[in-house]
Amino acid sequence: MDMIERYLNAVAAQLPQAEREDIVAELRDLILSRFEAREDELGRALNDEEKEVILREIGHPLVVAARYRKGPDALVGRELFPYWLFGVKAGLMVLGAVFVLGLVVRLIGGSGNFGQDIAQSFHGFFGAGLTLIGAATLGAALMEHYGVRPRWLTEWKVRDLGVFGLADTAQWSSAVGAGSAKAAAAVKAQSGALRPRREGRWPGSEAVGSLIVNGLFALWWIGALHFPGFGHISMRGDDVAISGAPIWTTLHAAILVYALAHVAVDLVSLAQPYAVRLRAACMVPLHAAGLWLTWTIFQAGHWFDLSVNGQTTRVEGGQALLNVDALKALDRLDGASDLTLLASNLSVVMTWVLAVAAFGLVCALLHNLWRAAAGR
Repeated sequence: MDMIERYLNAVAAQLPQAEREDIVAELRDLILSRFEAREDELGRALNDEEKEVILREIGHPLVVAARYRKGPDALVGRELFPYWLFGVKAGLMVLGAVFVLGLVVRLIGGSGNFGQDIAQSFHGFFGAGLTLIGAATLGAALMEHYGVRPRWLTEWKVRDLGVFGLADTAQWSSAVGAGSAKAAAAVKAQSGALRPRREGRWPGSEAVGSLIVNGLFALWWIGALHFPGFGHISMRGDDVAISGAPIWTTLHAAILVYALAHVAVDLVSLAQPYAVRLRAACMVPLHAAGLWLTWTIFQAGHWFDLSVNGQTTRVEGGQALLNVDALKALDRLDGASDLTLLASNLSVVMTWVLAVAAFGLVCALLHNLWRAAAGR
């Protein structure tokens, strides 16, 4: 087999079967004509090295075959790349916040190996980040291949573009620029229920943060998402396993429905970012349900079990721990074993967390009642 045939076979292997013969015949004529033109210039037959030069000028078989292939020639085309880039950046920011929060939780829990915790968090973030980028690229590639363009790419509205301002770190501070304030104030509501909640701030930003948090929680709650290090605490070199009390099994479905209801309200809020009264009216029963869940968990009294080296103790509490003396006693329980001390501290912390959460839900309930009535 001569050089031309080897080259053409390499190209043909990358071509569709139905069009292979015609394209190969066209390429053969092109190559032979280039060889003959070069031979006429030199006045002699070409050697193998000179033929190689001409074939390299025509192009690598993979590149030449791609010229005849139908469909996109990139995984993420020019049109989709800006959306892909924004989605990847936003996803990596969320993942970074989640893993930093996990690292803080382990350190507060009394981790004895700071370096190992950082390494585990970085490893988890790196793996999750690669998975995110791969999933985003696969989705974009499928959209390119099949020519799919969702409606939100072609039928977007100017009033909904405020969410993209979240990518500007200069706007993360509490002060909002005068230009942003004028832009938000320029959007007028058509009714009392469709007014911006605050000048200079896009009303949908509240729904964006809530959607991310509740969406990640729902995925974690059903086991579709895992965070390295959750469920374990390092205590002086020992790995303390954390297991949930029966109350979490009892309320598993209720908590999942509660999180999904939050997600649904957030999606509606993103679709109608200026429907302030609508979001407030939906949030009122959700806050009431949150209060019921919080009270039920608090009343259970037994929340977690800690186990290490065959020893098990409970994280449990109640109204008796809702006092300043209990907070002062944190980390100062003389005569207690390490595991008992850890469980006692976590019991106090969990009791106060539930109490503060209940107080926050009450405030949020009252605030949304006011927003539903006032429309702002």
